[in-house]
Amino acid sequence: MRLTIIITIVLFQISTVKGQTSLEEINLNNGKYKVGFEHYTAVDSTRTYSIHNEFNNQLINRPISISLWYPTEFQEGISTELSVLDYLEILKEEEEWKNLPNDFLLDWFPYLWNTPQNKAHLSEKVTAFSNSIPLNGKFPVIVYAPSYQASSIENFALFEYLASNGFVVISSPSRGTETRWLEGGSTKDMETQSRDVEFLLKEISKYKNADLNNIALMGFSFGGLSNAITVMKHKNINAIVSLDGTERYNYAVLEKSPYFNLDKFAIPYIHFAQKEIPEEVLKSDKIPAELNYKFQLNDSLKYSNAYSYRFHDLTHSYFSSFGVLFANRDKRQDKSDDKIMVSYKLMSEHTLQFLNATLKNEENAKEFIENSPVKNGFSESLISKKMKQAVKKEFDYKDFNDLAFNQGYQDLISLYKRTLTKYPNLELQEGMLNTLGLRLSFNPEKLEQGVNVFLLALHIYPKSANLYDSLAEGFYYNNDFENAISNYKKSLELNPENQNAIDRLKQLRK
Repeated sequence: MRLTIIITIVLFQISTVKGQTSLEEINLNNGKYKVGFEHYTAVDSTRTYSIHNEFNNQLINRPISISLWYPTEFQEGISTELSVLDYLEILKEEEEWKNLPNDFLLDWFPYLWNTPQNKAHLSEKVTAFSNSIPLNGKFPVIVYAPSYQASSIENFALFEYLASNGFVVISSPSRGTETRWLEGGSTKDMETQSRDVEFLLKEISKYKNADLNNIALMGFSFGGLSNAITVMKHKNINAIVSLDGTERYNYAVLEKSPYFNLDKFAIPYIHFAQKEIPEEVLKSDKIPAELNYKFQLNDSLKYSNAYSYRFHDLTHSYFSSFGVLFANRDKRQDKSDDKIMVSYKLMSEHTLQFLNATLKNEENAKEFIENSPVKNGFSESLISKKMKQAVKKEFDYKDFNDLAFNQGYQDLISLYKRTLTKYPNLELQEGMLNTLGLRLSFNPEKLEQGVNVFLLALHIYPKSANLYDSLAEGFYYNNDFENAISNYKKSLELNPENQNAIDRLKQLRK
């Protein structure tokens, strides 16, 4: 009886809304690859969790539902074309209603609406196939964080589109710390989702076709907030995509994290924002007017090339496939279904261009993201853009050490001289060079590298008795006693009271 009433109310609410969306009408032109899809549940044994609907005190290891899209080798007679219903059945597991009859799907979950139009979506074929072998090769990775308490598949049309263009996409649902339910968008919720993203970063390393040197994070709504803090914790992320992310709406939650550090956010960042919220909605929903123009994270970034787009025909819900296909329309502000589908396609295409530019280094894509929308052929009434260039970070000893490492710690004095002409304020501290030299030279396989570091250090600090003493120690522990004696003597010439050198020389004479 309750379900019947809900259906009646919903039908009445949408009775004046015209139009119909469909995957075919969104018309995302897939790339050259067939798309494979896999879904399974992994376990994070470092955290405990309970099933809320079981109403008991039993704890289990935290389940992580994982959805994966990838370029595939289609196998005739084995690979199976999926439908929208196949995706929605995943909700039963993720929402912890494993045995829910399919007939209840559109009634049971609040972000789906049981209407004739939405029922028609269930039989629509998608472009992904199950039981498909991943294609050989290496493909850039996109790790996706969904919106508040949402499913791993909420943006499946976008994921298929990206996978068909040569990306691997991995996603998990947005879940609370102890149970399915979040606290209300708190810092704790954000940290929990960030840890789930970190789990996915580890999980994707198991796949041979994943290019772990080219990884982007992408998130919608609350997922954007979680991704922002993840970027501040991890240096192996190359780019970040925010689909109207909550880092715009609730920056204060981000600031409360112990990991918050804008200096560590130094990768390309693209933010897609919804249309301006009408005054009627601001007042009735008690939304601060500043959210129409305040982009605090974007405005605060110094070391990131930041791209900010506003889609003038999209409200917040329609940055996901679920929203475009299933969400009930807000007649106070939503555009027509046709305009929503056009803008969702446009958002997907801009996402692809950004990822092609940042992860694949494609010249055409780099030109696209630097151009204005008008120059790319789009009307300003459809999309507008702001952009700012990153401020160059000061080049420090860690940056120099990266260069030295990349060339195997060879020819360091020449490298130092070249670098100094470009970065005249570079300072390589004696203590850092001494520690690095010892660390390398104590390893028999890296003695030569350690010696090269000490030679650079002595080029910069030629009167350092300690550096000669450390260089001698490296030779000593590698049984090169002739060079050890020579450098202990040089150390004593600079500091006759160097007791370590005195003791070592006595020992070596015996």
